[in-house]
Amino acid sequence: MRSWQFWIRGIILSSQSNPPRFIELLMLGIAIAMLVLSTIFPQEHAYMVLGLSLVVGASLSILVREAIAPSHQSRVTKITALLLLVISFYGYLDLIHHI
Repeated sequence: MRSWQFWIRGIILSSQSNPPRFIELLMLGIAIAMLVLSTIFPQEHAYMVLGLSLVVGASLSILVREAIAPSHQSRVTKITALLLLVISFYGYLDLIHHI
């Protein structure tokens, strides 16, 4: 029970200290889950579309946040977000090609 309390308190503290970053992390976590489900169920394209949409939304949110208030690792964060955008758009093109 104490380990659950530790994790719940950690989640609450991280959501209070930096809410935009917490939401982006949550979106990317759900996107990973959706992309794993799309791998398990390859005929269900909805998981792939939802996962890629969450990646695009989180990446754009990261880019906007870094443009407004740059962090100490701004360059690495922007490059990673742009890389995620390129990969997700490639995923959309691949999905359209296979449908």
